Amino acid sequence: MTVRVGFGFDLHPLLAGRPLVLGGVTVPSEAGLDGHSDADVLSHAIAEALLGALALGDLGRHFPDTDPRYRGISSLTLLRGALDLITGRGGRLINVDATVLAQAPRLAPHLEEMAKRLADTLGVPVARVSVKAKSPEGLGLVGRKEGIAAMAVASVEVG
Repeated sequence: MTVRVGFGFDLHPLLAGRPLVLGGVTVPSEAGLDGHSDADVLSHAIAEALLGALALGDLGRHFPDTDPRYRGISSLTLLRGALDLITGRGGRLINVDATVLAQAPRLAPHLEEMAKRLADTLGVPVARVSVKAKSPEGLGLVGRKEGIAAMAVASVEVG
């Protein structure tokens, strides 16, 4: 067996009046993320990392935002779809490590639930899913509260 590692990144702008969904958890906020799906940057970054581990391209290649089937869809469904692409090629997820970059709202109280929802979606124990949050300390577009970003690394075993 060989272990492959993939890296994922996603960034969406904030939009007043939309729900803020991160890791499948709706976080209380005055603004949510704008996008074709629910715009869950955390789930998107993890899906990108999974796809990257087996060099399968990006999320948009498999779930394009031009396809009306994905309009408003839960990003956990997209994440599960990315995992299915991995397992369909003989891959097995080992672990995920992800970080959300947001100036506000405070995410620490929600990280445990995010990790649980992601682990349930990925079919792995929660001990294999790390979710962290970092503040950009007011720097850049995320620091100005114009958007939220996420990064993730996934390890996948393939035979």
